[in-house]
Amino acid sequence: QVQLVESGGGLVQAGGSLRLSCAASGGTFRRYAMGWFRQAPGAEREFVATIIWSGDFTYYANSVKGRFTISRDNAKNTLYLQMNSLKPEDTAVYSCAAATRGAAGTGPNEYDYWGQGTQVTVSS
Repeated sequence: QVQLVESGGGLVQAGGSLRLSCAASGGTFRRYAMGWFRQAPGAEREFVATIIWSGDFTYYANSVKGRFTISRDNAKNTLYLQMNSLKPEDTAVYSCAAATRGAAGTGPNEYDYWGQGTQVTVSS
């Protein structure tokens, strides 16, 4: 069973930066595609970014492209999300997810394991 634990969330002013981490255990992290999703209060879960098993390909939602960077360290079993130029509309609970296939897309149902999430709040 794969366990995913996010960290790095918090309160930041608009224009600021945060780096989220997702530590994986109990599986073969280096074989999995990984993704970040977010959910604001009263809203649907929203795709943010995904990265294939090797890290060679990434894909972003239009709303975060150019501001967020997804990356991974397979030696450390850790996924990252660097978030720059944050906006109030980025406020949400951010969750990482693992797909046991090597590649996955934007749909939550393509991912097999989920973390509990970490709160990101951006003040104006």
